[in-house]
Amino acid sequence: MSKLAPSIAGIACVGIDCADPPALAQWWQQLLGGRLETYDDGDARLYPPDGRVIDFYQVPDGKTVKNRLHFDLASTDYRKAVKEAIALGATTADDVYDGTSWQVLRDPEGNEFCILKPSSH
Repeated sequence: MSKLAPSIAGIACVGIDCADPPALAQWWQQLLGGRLETYDDGDARLYPPDGRVIDFYQVPDGKTVKNRLHFDLASTDYRKAVKEAIALGATTADDVYDGTSWQVLRDPEGNEFCILKPSSH
């Protein structure tokens, strides 16, 4: 299959719009690990150990609807991973999905993410 946009090298990072980039980036750092950078303009960047980059951008408007894009996090111990995320301040999002295949959670600013069972990835 030929590439239709050969000048595009790939995804550089994933950006998250939020009210408090340093605080939200620090929360995600507690969940994922990695190195955190904050910038004078109020934005932040997280370098998790898996090599992906997450940018946190300050925006004036709050989250109003379900995310169209979200993280699916792999786990080695599903129940423990869900408990750890909740202990850090995540909340369950059973209004989005209330099944047994994975757990949908929300970060402190309401962004949904999923924790997958080890066999799910």
